[in-house]
Amino acid sequence: RALGTSSRLLKRTMDVVVAVLALLILSPLFLLIGILIKLDSAGPVFFRQARIGSGGQRFEIVKFRTMERGADEMKGSVAHLNKHSGIDARMFKITDDPRVTHVGRVLRRFSLDELPQFVNVLLGNMSLVGPRPLIPSEDRHVEDWGRSRLDLRPGMTGPWQVMGRSEIPFEEMVRLDYLYVTNWSLWEDLRI
Repeated sequence: RALGTSSRLLKRTMDVVVAVLALLILSPLFLLIGILIKLDSAGPVFFRQARIGSGGQRFEIVKFRTMERGADEMKGSVAHLNKHSGIDARMFKITDDPRVTHVGRVLRRFSLDELPQFVNVLLGNMSLVGPRPLIPSEDRHVEDWGRSRLDLRPGMTGPWQVMGRSEIPFEEMVRLDYLYVTNWSLWEDLRI
């Protein structure tokens, strides 16, 4: 079922209010994290990556950089460490990824690398709560009824993230996102 205009307005209003407050309150932490990233390794403070958003539109997600510069080019050399290798090639997750910096490990442990996504929320690319924002190579594996997951903006958090992240198989992640989108409620967003 499609969200009505009032539900979309309510969800968007909550997104904007919380994102503005979070960016204001967290700005000193952003500065500290930026300094630590620069002291720890060469490269930019922020990491940008193409993701697929609402309606299949591409956008750039913004995160604090947690890997060494050139990590994408090194992906082939660490592919054998992919915990989904031989099980489900659609997902690429490495436990104790050697490309992750010292500061990056701490940021990831506490999900602090995700905080810049409040900017994506303000820009309207993302929501506070929603389906997982997939990279294009993952998105091309979502078919048929699963495409409904794109009826809402992807979220900084959502069912997949709170129920187990990379421990959840790809099909289950798509199903969780589909159920979230088709049964959306403000109460569910608040609960997540």
